[in-house]
Amino acid sequence: MASLIDAISVKKRTLFEHDNTPFVCLEAEVNTPTARGGQTLVRLKVRNLLTNAVFEKTFKANDKFKEPDLVMVPASFLYSDSEGSHFLDQDSFETLTLAGETIGNALDYLISGTIVEVQKFNGNPINLELPMFVELDVAFTEPGVKGDSSSGTVTKPARLETGLEIRVPLFIKEGEKVKVSTEKGEFAGRA
Repeated sequence: MASLIDAISVKKRTLFEHDNTPFVCLEAEVNTPTARGGQTLVRLKVRNLLTNAVFEKTFKANDKFKEPDLVMVPASFLYSDSEGSHFLDQDSFETLTLAGETIGNALDYLISGTIVEVQKFNGNPINLELPMFVELDVAFTEPGVKGDSSSGTVTKPARLETGLEIRVPLFIKEGEKVKVSTEKGEFAGRA
């Protein structure tokens, strides 16, 4: 059985379940009353892991929460269509589908076969975590010309195979593989 978490024990990044919904705590503030007999209250700023909605809620210190049934599973990206983005669970070999609004801009970094971590709640996929870096081919970039660095900037625009546009150094050519930071969305080196 999942253990219970007291509201007063919830800290930043704590995962908990309330009303059959998983949440992550973004901020926690304990308010201790000065009057005798007053109840200690815990004000939490939380993110709903199903909808990504952020809100504040106040609980009594002795309120209890369940630990959510959250697991991260490795999955490889297959394709996207009108139903969402489809991934192959590397453990069970089942197809997991995430809706477009859940994926966000992750498709800028995904090509077929890219391994990601899919977060599942009660067995259903709810979120995904990209690797720190991905390797993508440069689909189009202008050739670098000597003397282009006179302005002090030594980068040029490049469109990658996913359609993402980033700035790359002048020496990068069309067809080369580059390493891209998924956190910053920028060039991180040659692959």
